[in-house]
Amino acid sequence: MFQFAGIRDFDWAMFLLVLAICAVGVLQIFSATHSVAMFHDNWWKQIVYIAAGIFLMWIMTAADYHALMQRVWPMYIAALVLLVAVLIVGKRAWGSTRWLPLPGGVHLQVSEFAKIVVILLVSRFLIELRTDVLEFRDLLKLGGLILLPMALIAKEPDLGTALTYLPILGVGVFLAGMPWKYWLAIAVVAIVILPIAFTSLQPYQKARIVSFLDPERDPQGTGYQLIQSKIAVGAGGTWGKGVTHGSQTQLRFLPVPHTDFIFSAFAEEHGFVGVIFMLMLYFALLMQIVHNAQTAPDRAGLFICMGVGALLLFHILVNVGMVVGRMPVTGIPLPLMSYGGSSIWSMFLMLGLVNSVRVRRFVN
Repeated sequence: MFQFAGIRDFDWAMFLLVLAICAVGVLQIFSATHSVAMFHDNWWKQIVYIAAGIFLMWIMTAADYHALMQRVWPMYIAALVLLVAVLIVGKRAWGSTRWLPLPGGVHLQVSEFAKIVVILLVSRFLIELRTDVLEFRDLLKLGGLILLPMALIAKEPDLGTALTYLPILGVGVFLAGMPWKYWLAIAVVAIVILPIAFTSLQPYQKARIVSFLDPERDPQGTGYQLIQSKIAVGAGGTWGKGVTHGSQTQLRFLPVPHTDFIFSAFAEEHGFVGVIFMLMLYFALLMQIVHNAQTAPDRAGLFICMGVGALLLFHILVNVGMVVGRMPVTGIPLPLMSYGGSSIWSMFLMLGLVNSVRVRRFVN
């Protein structure tokens, strides 16, 4: 199962891009929390998370992705069991039960790691069809398998993370050759059920959507986060106010500036130029993943790389869109920048999967 092809085959370009994004994230976490006693040591904790993530990335690179796919069904069942365990014994914080407590004071967000299982599951399901056109019954089967963990995650409640599973499914069925008539049917069904789905949301979730459409309606309540975020982004101007000098960030007007709204804090302190630089880093990382997909030795590798790329792109678009008021506040972290062990580790593991595909090009 473990067979590392060699250092020369490792995707060093992707690795350096990841380290650059992580380094900027650590700097911004330091800037956003240095004056807050509760969080002032989070920047070096993030460094520890990143170091552990690099180790996990190398382990996943050494693992043969074909062997992982052969074990995906036990992994899928284990993921479902752990998601149920989160609902029963999970740690509740910020109104949600998302973390599974482990010995040593460690809390894992199982939904982050379940994304890896979903990527492998979609890849195995689609390559076993051995057809160039995806039939509707196959779409229903695969959709049901993905909706099950999504429903458990939405129950926590964590609708934002649950929605991140959809781009994995979407890019998979697109590459598998799903006919356009099915896409049209899905769009029609979505339009019909969206109003019904809205009525079933939690009150705070409804408030987030309403505040996204009109944040000034409740500027001191549900619209507060979005208003302060947009002020911070605009205050950065062209060059930014400098590290530890952002007024919205340092005076604590901007909520959670080291997690969900880290890009707002970054925009305030580094300005438009810094934002463009970071978006270019993310774009280069995405293009490197797509390149690995294009050179994958088989369809399984293609599905895995594109699944990781679709998930990464969705996270970036939603998080950046959120901080500038183009997306509802969902609580989706910015990959490799936002503070948090589970999101960092899961992303490094997924990038390790991409590297596993890359190095297998040279393994007989």
